[in-house]
Formats: sequence, C-alpha cells, structure tokens
Amino acid sequence: MSGVTVAVSLAGLLVFPQVFLRSMGFGGMSAVLIAMLAALTLLPALLAMLGPKVDALSVRPWLRRLVRRPPSAHTAMSAEGEHGAWARIAHSVMRRPVVYTVAVTAVLVFLALPFLRVQFGGIDERALPADTESRVVTETIRADFPTSENGPIDAVVTLADPVDSPAGGAALQSYVADVAALPGVEGATVVGAAGSTAHVDIAYVGDPLSADARNLVADIRAVPAPDGGEALIGGQTAILADLLDSLASLLPWMALFVVATTFVLLFLAFGSLVLPVKAVLMNVLSLGASFGALVWIFQDGHLSGFLDFTPTGFVEATQPILVLAIVFGLSMDYEVFLMSRIREQYDLTGDNTTAVATGLQRTGGIITSAALLLLVVIGAFSLSGITFIKMIGVAMLIAIVVDATVVRILLVPATMRLLGRANWWAPGPFGRLYARYGIRESDGDPVPERRPELVGTH
Repeated sequence: MSGVTVAVSLAGLLVFPQVFLRSMGFGGMSAVLIAMLAALTLLPALLAMLGPKVDALSVRPWLRRLVRRPPSAHTAMSAEGEHGAWARIAHSVMRRPVVYTVAVTAVLVFLALPFLRVQFGGIDERALPADTESRVVTETIRADFPTSENGPIDAVVTLADPVDSPAGGAALQSYVADVAALPGVEGATVVGAAGSTAHVDIAYVGDPLSADARNLVADIRAVPAPDGGEALIGGQTAILADLLDSLASLLPWMALFVVATTFVLLFLAFGSLVLPVKAVLMNVLSLGASFGALVWIFQDGHLSGFLDFTPTGFVEATQPILVLAIVFGLSMDYEVFLMSRIREQYDLTGDNTTAVATGLQRTGGIITSAALLLLVVIGAFSLSGITFIKMIGVAMLIAIVVDATVVRILLVPATMRLLGRANWWAPGPFGRLYARYGIRESDGDPVPERRPELVGTH
C-alpha cells in the first residue's frame, strides 16, 4: 500500500505534457514499483537463504557494550509497543490536544504565508554557478555592450499578400508600427521574410523572465494581425508565459487525480472517510511550510550567501510541482505506515488513545530512521551548484523534516485524540464496502462484532 501511494503521487506528473515532468513521473513510478516488487519477492528469498546469518554482522552487541547498559525489563516492555519514549510523547500530546493542534497548525500556516506572494519564472544563466564560463559571457555581453535590436520576443507574421508586394509591405509595416508603439517595447524590426511570411524581432530591455515581460507578450498578442493574415508570438518570454499557463491549467487536474486516488486507497486501507481527509490536510500544511520556505529563501534571496546561489526574484515554476509529487507520496507513505499500526491496535482494543500511543511507539523510530536516510540522500541535492537542483533539495529536506517530526509526532496524535471514535467513521454503505473490499494485513476479522461503529452503523 505504501509503495502504491507513492507511485500514484508520482503518476500525477503524467498529466503535464512537458517532457521533463513526464519523464520524472515515469522514472519515479518505475523506481518505486520495482523496489516494491523486489521487497515482496527478492528480499524474502534472500532472507530465507541467509537465515540466522542475516544478523552475523549486527552492531547491536557492540552498541550495548559501548553504552554499557544491558536490555532491561523496561526495554522489553517498550518492544511490545505499549511503553517507551514515543508512547510517552503521544500520551503527553493527547493530554493537551487542543493546545498542540492550534499551536502546530499556527506555526505551519505562518511558515506557509510567504508562498502567498510567490512569483513564478523560468531558468536563465543565473541558475549556473557565478564562475561558469557561459554565464560570465552572457552577463558580460548584457552589461558591456549596447542592447541589440534582437529581443527576447519574436513574431512570425503571415500576410494575405507577399511581403515584397506593395499591399503586403504596407500591411506588415502597419503591424510593426502598432507593436512598436506599445509601452515597454523598445523597438520592432523585420529581420527576415520569405514569401508572405515575415520574422519580426521585438526588443525589450528588462528581465525577459519577469512578470512585466510576460504581460508585454499578452499585450503584443492582443494587437490585431494584418487583414487576412496571422501573427504568432514566440521567443524566450513567450515560451515561459505559455509554460506557466499550461502548468496553471493542468495543476488542478493533477491535484484532483492524486487526492482522489489517494483518498480511495486510504479508505480501503483504514475503512474511514475521516482519516483520508485529515491526511490530505496535514500534507497541505507540511507542503505549505516547505513552499513558504522556498519563497523566503530563493525568491527573496535569504540564505543566498550560505547556500551559494544568485537570487532572481522568482521561483522556477516546474520545481515546486516536482517537489509536490514526491513529498506528497512520501508523506502518504509515512501516513500509511503509522496509521496501519494504529488501526491494528484499535481493532484489538477499541481504545483510540492507547491505539495512537502504541502505533506511534512501534513506528516512530522507523519513520525517523527512514526520514534521516532520505535527508542524507536529498542533502546532496542542496549542495548542487545548479540553483533549481538546489531548490529541490532544500524544499524536500524541509518538507520531510516537518512531516516526520512536527506532523507525525505532534499533530497526528493531537488530532486523533480530538476526533476520538470519529477517526474511524464511515456511513453504512461505505462500512460494508470496506468490510468486503478493504485492504488488510491479516485474514482475520477486521471489524470485531463488539464495535459496530467501525462498520458505519452509528
């Protein structure tokens, strides 16, 4: 189930036509599904072959000698999942659930606030390290040489008559004059012609990736084409504007696909309509904190000296989408792992508080260890000299830290304590659907008869 949720999240990238995003989606899905298949087939076979030798190089005896503390009765009880540091933390949080819920939510919302003023942009030479030869050349030309008539905006104008005819030439010059008169345009020049088609370069002095430049593209596209002809606007700025429009139009569909599919999977795993909604909301909070940090760091330029990058005043548009797909999947992976243990205990005891504490005790260390392993790998991204690769590393690092610590350790126990039995609520038809098609880890009766609320009869 955990692997499927990650794969589904990455599958959301296939909604976009951009090759970069689709290739990352296919690659990520393949890696997850292959790892899942190996874990279910190759790993059991290897463990069967190794037998007791699998612990031959265990470091636990060495660690016990290092700390000089043999296993105690308390440690044995912790191994049962009913006591231990994680369980004590869970009980402490659940004694003051309102305080923790309000405080943690307020902090995460505060961290997400910078994302409200995000400005999306593209990639130029500033994404490279400052001493890269190609960047030095580009910046030198821009700083030391007069602006060329060749601008970042191109127009291909198709006329009703040949360009070299009197009627075609007059129509073309009228169109060029209308474009050149627009505020922000530094000049429009015909640089080539073939038959009834002409190539017009439109000069713009400012940053070609800025919002002002993209607005200028929209203004140029609004200029009427010559009678009986057509004007198509392209170039660096227009490409970015079209990319942002494409991403903005398809992002809601990606979100709908990922959220709806994840909701169905979580319902089949836990038999609740409440838990999937809560899981999505918590993911939104952790992702919001990460994206807010992206704006504060990369758009505003804070920590640019420490992280060694050149701030551009905007965030490259495709990277947050990639981070969204990866982090959403990883967060759901942790959610499924934790909630499976909680659901297991709740089915056995019917005690929501004990189930949450026991579930966190049994999974807290594993989730933390998994998060640390990911941080080691992702931390290498943040050391990259390419700004947008560094951005991915920093965003994922922040999101994973927030999700594996603040959300899983504090917010999950607090909200589950507040909701109580409502955590497992499902109306009658949904309860029967789960009883028949639910995904469970054992073949035993998942819904004990002594607790009818689990099948949605309340």
